[in-house]
Amino acid sequence: DADKLFGRADIEFEIAVLEAPNMLFELIEFSHNRDVPISNMLVQGPGMTHTCFQTPEEFSGYDRFEQAGAEILSRGDGPVDLLGQGVTYAYAYDPEGNMIELEQLDFERLGENAKKPAWLDQGLTMWMTQVALVTHDIERLTDYYAKIMDFDPYREAAIANRVTFDDTTDIDNVALKVTWFRMDPRAKTMEFWQYDNPKTTEFVGNRLSTALGYSYSIEVGDIQAEYARMADLGVDFVSEPVLLGEFWQVYANDIDGNVFSLRQAVDPNSPYSVPQLEL
Repeated sequence: DADKLFGRADIEFEIAVLEAPNMLFELIEFSHNRDVPISNMLVQGPGMTHTCFQTPEEFSGYDRFEQAGAEILSRGDGPVDLLGQGVTYAYAYDPEGNMIELEQLDFERLGENAKKPAWLDQGLTMWMTQVALVTHDIERLTDYYAKIMDFDPYREAAIANRVTFDDTTDIDNVALKVTWFRMDPRAKTMEFWQYDNPKTTEFVGNRLSTALGYSYSIEVGDIQAEYARMADLGVDFVSEPVLLGEFWQVYANDIDGNVFSLRQAVDPNSPYSVPQLEL
């Protein structure tokens, strides 16, 4: 079943799952990747360049990752006050070159519109918020996801001549476009970036589902129905849905060749199903 799911014969892998208050973060080691060279991801992509961890300012994720040995990419001695609105930002690399975004929230500065997550009262001080796909053609990728997800982005922006963005990305005169899709009423987001300076190059072909780097999953209520609907829309699936462990799963490539998967918990009340994580 795993061979079918990942599209590779004689697959061998180990998996560790970290449970955030609102998402699962899976680390998978495939035996055939053990000798593959690693390098730091480029900020300007292309591909899925990072996921984001948020914390309250007083439990700074920046400090915690730096103390754990993360290589900070952003300039300066601390996270960047990007917009002056109560959130500081930084990019960093883990030991394998995967990029992560770190956001620190000052709830007092954010004011009435900032709702503290309920899990803070349980002592859970770090959570995940988004995945970022960097593309050479943001309109094309946005239209693709609006079609397969059947809803539109909620926000778009063009950014240039902003020193704080230069500091965050460690790129002089950075210029980019960005689109955001809201995935739930709280903070889960898919964000798409197209860098104009430096220019995001086009990735040709499909990334393998077992390749080093990032992929992401969308949990669905009826995976067979979603598989059929998306296949009719032209989504390129690796296989049919496969039952593996506690989830039905299927991998796919989007129009840019990025890897993503659909999954459905066998038990809708599974503690590892996203709706249960957020209770």
